[in-house]
Amino acid sequence: MASWAALSPSIVEYFEGEDFYRCGYCKNESGSRSNDEPMEPSVEDAVSSDFGLINKLDIHCDLKTFNDDLKKSLESEERKKAKREESNEITRSQDVEEKLGSGEPSCSVKVHTAPQPGRGADLSKPPCRKAKEIRKERKRLKLMQQDPAGEREGFQAQCQPSSLLPPKTKSNQPKSLEDLIFESLPENASHKLEVRLVPVSFEDPEFKSSFSQSFSLYVKYQMAIHQDPPDECGKTEFTRFLCSSPLETENSPNGPDCGYGSFHQQYWLDGKIIAVGVIDILPFCVSSVYLYYDPDYSFLSLGVYSALREIAFTRQLHEKTPQLSYYHMGFYIHSCPKMKYKGQYRPSDLLCPETYVWVPIEQCLPSLEKSKYCRFNQDPEAVDEGRSKEPDRLQVFYKKAIMPYGVYKKQQRDPSEEAAVLQYARLVGQACSERMLLFRN
Repeated sequence: MASWAALSPSIVEYFEGEDFYRCGYCKNESGSRSNDEPMEPSVEDAVSSDFGLINKLDIHCDLKTFNDDLKKSLESEERKKAKREESNEITRSQDVEEKLGSGEPSCSVKVHTAPQPGRGADLSKPPCRKAKEIRKERKRLKLMQQDPAGEREGFQAQCQPSSLLPPKTKSNQPKSLEDLIFESLPENASHKLEVRLVPVSFEDPEFKSSFSQSFSLYVKYQMAIHQDPPDECGKTEFTRFLCSSPLETENSPNGPDCGYGSFHQQYWLDGKIIAVGVIDILPFCVSSVYLYYDPDYSFLSLGVYSALREIAFTRQLHEKTPQLSYYHMGFYIHSCPKMKYKGQYRPSDLLCPETYVWVPIEQCLPSLEKSKYCRFNQDPEAVDEGRSKEPDRLQVFYKKAIMPYGVYKKQQRDPSEEAAVLQYARLVGQACSERMLLFRN
């Protein structure tokens, strides 16, 4: 047996039984229920990438765990940029060929043509000059009158060959996600947007001071968007749903500056909260839990903006903490219009419900078009490598002591308890069953 003081793992209480729990998205009596209440993921779950193992649902519901790979995203962005530059070069080359074929002069190719017959230039008039050259000449004369010495230096610099001048930056290049998201606004901007990351804790002064406004926004959102009745949007329900987290704040020397745990990312516009994104910052990922916003600002597409903002934030954290390289968007329901937007963010993966490996969403969509439930892993021989193989090694927390299930079951005489423990082991897998503690009383 191990001493309780020697370890600090998560303690899990499993509620077994045949009660069904309706899915909040499908709203279907016959096909939207899970056989077991999904457990909340803990920090320990995320460390070993077993996040998806604890969400094993009934096959009638097409919930799929969704993941956005930041490493692939960064590589994809570089490939797209290179491809755009290559495409631009090809397009320019094609333009030149077309212009040459049509006889139209090109800016990058000198086309020499025979002079047209005529009387020639009128020598009594000054030679024609381009408007750009005339403007330059006027500017040069004006500068010479103001500062003759300084103007001459500037004029000499302008007359240098283009090869000696520093290359100009391409202004038509598309901006990165970070450039768009974190672009600073001018001081005289009409509106001011501020994004605050607030720990979910009533001991935090910022969370506590903004709780009332955040709660009022939640009620307004639930009633307008989800048509929830007022009695289902109380302060107790809000606190249990989005303010009571199983995660404890943890600060690691190699982790992000904000630490690990649950946070509310508040979007303040002109001193007023218009949206709140609830996220969990874990060692390997940022998990998007929920978003509620002011319906009066629906025209801003706050759901899309908050997702892009969270992806950019995750990429920021990735620079400081390299192992934090994924953005989890939760469940994906292909047949639910409210959830299909998640498939627009690429590159993204879905978790195979049988082998628990991540599969690119492009490979999954054809199967989802045919059936709500499908196996994404194309290898028919593949199995869940993390399945429970040795249930006796499952860790149990009993009478303030930690012990393997093989030791614990020798003290028990209730045969029905073994079935519940084995069901729990099948759901969480071998790694989680040895790392988490199953509470027994």
